[in-house]
Amino acid sequence: MESQHTVFITGADRGIGFAICQEFLQHGWHVIAGQYMSAWTELTHLQQQNANLDIVPIDVSDANSVQAAVKQTVELTGRLDMLIHVAGIIIREDTPEAVRTMLQVNAVGPMCVTRCFLPLMEGGRKRLCFVSSEAGSISLAHRKNEYGYGVSKAALNMSVRMMFNTLRREGFTFRLYHPGWVNSYMETTQKSTIAPYEPEDTARTAYRAFTEDRRCEDVLVMTDINEQTWSF
Repeated sequence: MESQHTVFITGADRGIGFAICQEFLQHGWHVIAGQYMSAWTELTHLQQQNANLDIVPIDVSDANSVQAAVKQTVELTGRLDMLIHVAGIIIREDTPEAVRTMLQVNAVGPMCVTRCFLPLMEGGRKRLCFVSSEAGSISLAHRKNEYGYGVSKAALNMSVRMMFNTLRREGFTFRLYHPGWVNSYMETTQKSTIAPYEPEDTARTAYRAFTEDRRCEDVLVMTDINEQTWSF
């Protein structure tokens, strides 16, 4: 009998990350949810309903927090099959400080988290998944503001490209995903209501994108909620 698959998901507190946790749980996965906001109670309530969910505190921008999360994850499981990077922020101000903060969370964080979790993935499925954005597509960029957010997502895409070049030869497979314009909490504690998609909508597509194998895994592409391919 095939053993249960295990996934670690950053940014799992709410919005897209929380919906992806729910989706994986519904498909029988052991989910380790990376929690940044301990005061936000949705994950705790979900854990009370599902024994396959564990919660691990993590701040992807803090190296000590990432190392502590790895240590706690090792105590929960012998291996990870999949690592999903959802944690991200947007700051509307284009000050140098805001840009640095977004780069640290949106681009540097996923790179550091991946590096620290790699040893746990050696015995698993070796699937690395990253939630990005059309804002990071250099060839298709159309925005005239949100400079720092676009820069941070472009940096994430390049970081994933570099990791792909290095780790693909070691058997790792990659997914780069643009979730679409989703009602989320990226800026405030209030969920937005003007976007065309809900977190649950994009989570369903993300689950298929992240779990299904491709005929060719040697090409890195970014796909979206409508399963279309984007240039990045």
